[in-house]
Amino acid sequence: MHESNEIYAQYNDKTIRVYQAYNSKIAEECLRLGTFGPSFKIDRMTWIKPSFLWMMYRSGWGTKKNQERILAIDILKEGFNEILSKAVLSTYNSSVYLSYEEWKRDLISSPVRCQWDPDRDIYGNPIGRRTIQLGIKDDIVKKYVEKWIFKITDISEDVCKYNIMIQKGNFDLHMLPMEKIYFVDNCIRSKLGMDK
Repeated sequence: MHESNEIYAQYNDKTIRVYQAYNSKIAEECLRLGTFGPSFKIDRMTWIKPSFLWMMYRSGWGTKKNQERILAIDILKEGFNEILSKAVLSTYNSSVYLSYEEWKRDLISSPVRCQWDPDRDIYGNPIGRRTIQLGIKDDIVKKYVEKWIFKITDISEDVCKYNIMIQKGNFDLHMLPMEKIYFVDNCIRSKLGMDK
């Protein structure tokens, strides 16, 4: 079965929500400043993920070391769209790139890396579709930190509560964030390997 590549996210007219997981020091700075502070390494690539459940899978529901604090970060859609427009796939795809050499050249020069991973259910099992995560660096991460972050919410307590409920078998799926397809233009779809 072909796994579809679509961006599922929680968004409105102005912003789209992405998730990141950090230790308490970085998280507390974020909450105090409304953006990332001095403990955040701005010269390194950072990964943003629109899928709540993929973030839960990756962080072990906030139980993995240095991923105990889950931040829901609402960023301006214009920023997210710029990120998508600069993205290069993290693995070679012959239906997107004319040659391996072209892809490699683009990958080295681009400030954004796009990776498609199996999306997950609440137990961490693949659900038959893929979800996007975006690695950003250089001028794009600077814009992210300085211009595009609209609001940061610490959802760590909710994540912890949900995890306990899942273990006990009394979690209600309606408690999950409502994520729907985020539509992008055909040029971006083609560039990110979203078309079959």
